[in-house]
Formats: sequence, C-alpha cells, structure tokens
Amino acid sequence: MQARKVPMRMCTGCREMKPKKELVRVVKTNTGEIFLDLTGKKSGRGAYVCRNVECFKKARKQKGFERAFSCAIPDEVYQKMEEEMQASE
Repeated sequence: MQARKVPMRMCTGCREMKPKKELVRVVKTNTGEIFLDLTGKKSGRGAYVCRNVECFKKARKQKGFERAFSCAIPDEVYQKMEEEMQASE
C-alpha cells in the first residue's frame, strides 16, 4: 500500500515549506473580510502562517498577507487575528 502524499504549504512569515496541518490558514472571503480559519475549511482565498505569534508578526512586517490577498489590511484586523492566534496557543 502506498503512503499518502502530505500536502505542503509555505508560511508567509518564515517562508518555510511545512505540512498543511502544522499551519494556520488566513482567509479573505469574496466580501473582502479577512480572518483566521483555525479549521482550514472555510471558503475563500487562503494564505498560511505558522502557529506561533513570531511568524505572524514577521508576516505582518513583511506585508506577506497584503501581497497574498492583493489588498491593504487595516491594523484592527491584524490585532484581532493576533489575539486569536495567542488564544489558540
């Protein structure tokens, strides 16, 4: 029996390829709403980041999410996502 292929995704903070299950998905919906998707199943454009706050801050500083979603992201959205990230750790 063949081993299943593990889906790999790149972290927008540290830019390392990691298994999809080790990362948190950030979603931009059709309406333009941006939020953390801890389940990884919500519909919309997705970008991935490691489950630690340091990678999230690095992605914010490098504007990784803004590049992935091709739009400006307000500070309030970043703060809300960072609080959710800290709560999930």
